[in-house]
Formats: sequence, C-alpha cells, structure tokens
Amino acid sequence: MSVEHVVRYVDSGGLQIAFQTIGRGTPDLVFVADAGTSLDTLWEHPEMRAFYAQLAAIGRLIVIDPRGVGLSDPMEHLPPLEDWVDDVRVVLDAVGVDRATLIGHGYGGQLCLLFAAVHPDRTTAVVSVNGYARLRRAPDYPAGFPPEAEAAVLEQIQASWGSGSRLAWTSPDTVRNSQDLEWWARCERASATPRRAQVRQAFAFDVDITDVLPAIAVPTLVIFSSDDPYIRRGHAEYLAARVNGARLVEIPGCHSPMLNDAREALVGAVSEMLTGTSYRPPPDRALMTVAFTDIVDSTRRAVELGDRRWRELLQLHDEVSAREVHLARGRVVKFTGDGMMATFDGPARAVHCVRSIAQILEKVGVPVRAGVHTGEVEIRDDDIGGIAVHIAARISALARGGETLVSSTVRDLVAGSGLVFDDHGERVLKGIPDPWRVFAVAHHAP
Repeated sequence: MSVEHVVRYVDSGGLQIAFQTIGRGTPDLVFVADAGTSLDTLWEHPEMRAFYAQLAAIGRLIVIDPRGVGLSDPMEHLPPLEDWVDDVRVVLDAVGVDRATLIGHGYGGQLCLLFAAVHPDRTTAVVSVNGYARLRRAPDYPAGFPPEAEAAVLEQIQASWGSGSRLAWTSPDTVRNSQDLEWWARCERASATPRRAQVRQAFAFDVDITDVLPAIAVPTLVIFSSDDPYIRRGHAEYLAARVNGARLVEIPGCHSPMLNDAREALVGAVSEMLTGTSYRPPPDRALMTVAFTDIVDSTRRAVELGDRRWRELLQLHDEVSAREVHLARGRVVKFTGDGMMATFDGPARAVHCVRSIAQILEKVGVPVRAGVHTGEVEIRDDDIGGIAVHIAARISALARGGETLVSSTVRDLVAGSGLVFDDHGERVLKGIPDPWRVFAVAHHAP
C-alpha cells in the first residue's frame, strides 16, 4: 500500500501545528508519537512507514507533531498539557473529524488519555502504548522514577541528545545497525535542541494525570511492551486499574514496538478493539475544571453601600466575569448573587481567568476570592452537579479576599503553566469524605 505524507498546518493558540492525513475512509485514527520525533524524519524508517500503512488500512490516519515538537512551532517555555490537548482538537476541526480513536505512544499516551477525559464526545476510543499516568515516583506510585533516576535521565539528554543513544537505551531491539542509530539521531535533532529536549523531559516529570483516569468513559486499551526498560509494567497496570473497563495487553519487545516485528501485535490489538465498536460515552458526565468566585463579606458590603450602589457593583461583577470567562473559552454556568460558577476545558485557563477577574474587580474595591478543582461532573441540562462541584465550592469558601485556592488535582495538571503555588496543607471539606490538599496561587510568570 502506498501512502502520501503531505504536511499541513493549523493554528492553535497562535502557534502552527503540523499534521498529516494518511489514507481514507472510517474510522478516523489519530497517532501522537513520543516527544523526540518529527513527522518528516519518521517517514525515513521502513518499519515506521509500514506501521503507518497498517493503521491507514484500518481507516484514515492523522499524525500530529504537537507544539514544541518536530515540524510544529518551537517554544521557549512549555505550556500546560491542556494546550497540547487543544492541538489535537484544532487538528480534528481542520480535517473535519467529529470523533476519532486516539493512539498515543509514551508521552503521547498521556496527552491522548487527557483528551479522552476532557472531550469524550469527540473520542471513539483511546490507546496508550507504553504510556503512563505520571513519571515521578510517589508513595502510591512505585512504578515511577526515583529522584536519582530523574537526574540521570536529564543528564543523559543534555550529554547525548542528537546522537541516537536514547533509542539504544529505551529500544535496543530496534537497533540492528549503525544506520538505525543515525536515523534516530536525525529524529532527535529535528525534534528539539538538547536544551529544549531537557526542558521538555523535566516538564514530563512534573505532569500527573492520575486524578483524571477515573473520568475516562470511552473504550480504553493499555498496551505495554514486556521488555521496556524505560516504562515498566507497573505504569500500565496502574492505568488499567484506574480507567473503568480498560483492557491491558502485553506485546513483545521494548519501548518502540512500531519499529520492529512487534508492530504486528500492536496493530492487531488496535484493530481488534475497533472491530465492531459502537460505544458512545454517556452524555451526562465529563471531566471539567470547575471554578467558583465569591465577593468577600457581600452581606456587610451590601448594607454599607445601599441597594443602588450594591446592584451596580453586582452588575459590574457579572459583566467582568462573563467577559473574562468567554476570553478563557469557559462557560458561566450560573451567577450566584454575589459570585459565579463556571466551567473550563483546562485548569490553567480557569486559574488565570479567576485571577484576572479578581485583579480587575480589586481596582474598584470589590474583593473576590476563588476556588478551582478539576474532576468528573454530572451534566444536568444547563447546570452541573456531582462531588467535583462540591469540592470546588468548598475550596472557594476557604479562600480569603483576593486569594485563589486550588485542589491538588489542579496543581498536578498545570505543570508548565508558569503558575506557582503555596501549599496550605490538607483540609477537611464539609460534606466531602476524605481530606484534600489545598494550594494557594502565589503568582504566575508573565
């Protein structure tokens, strides 16, 4: 089968995102490779060409270089993961795709899982290939890298990026001769400079989507390679245990099964999952970021100002809030008399939005506090409900005037946003079974 690989571009948040479409027909498949790649150089490898051709035989294949990777616009500072999710969305819009199956390798798996949680209406299924919820070790996540291993990985990237040695480490079964190493060296150099590759890897260690996994409501396939020295089995087991109904599949080989005979098992597992798939995610639940704002001491201020002046301030609050939420691509669910509840498709946008509202209103003497949480919500016509809403509301109630508090889930998801937090410790939230760690937004980079 012959395949074309014309590169196209689409704007995403002011950056140009490179993508290719391969093949025709349905279903639509999206493939996001691990970070050290480039659309152009991947085509140079015969095994990768064969992998693309096999996926394109199933349906139309869309391959993406997310921002900061390969042929897409570079970045000096990495944004939060939600902006990479946007890159996938705008590419789907450009191609005219309503729903697609997302296949992500390594870091790309993390991105695809988050997309499936945020946009279940646009996701037919999701496949993680040697992916992970997080890379850093934690007491409840023993599969992650300990601090000394993190440091070694970052040092190795700075010392040898562009030489191809990373392929020899993560996927020794794909290195048959010096030409394979030379090809991967070109992939690395086309993807990023050593410094940018190191910054990108440091960002990967910061990202954590563990709290997102239970909200994924589409068919999910978790594939892991039995001999992967980089992403070990525990990562896959963690994903499969926390995504409802996820199927765990073991295939032979190391980290990059697309580059050798293991691709047959990989493509076969994807094809088997898609055959006859007619699942549609329930329309009444989705992962959202919920934000509450509240005018501090509103009752006292209303008495002091009188009805007319108080109504004017409330109208100003509502107008400013509605404008800022719109600019952040959010939705005001409702105004609450002296505050509002809004939803967003990304936590960093939500935090920046409520901070902007507070800063604008502070100039006219209206102190506002805010709380932000990301979780699975119940959609009730034009309203929302569920425990995630209650958590956001309770966190907001803990804030002081001018303060924005967020949950640990938000803190974990906004790595790369420039936001800085002060740890306020664990708090017992009224009506919520378990305590939550709460963070205050300290400041953010311009």
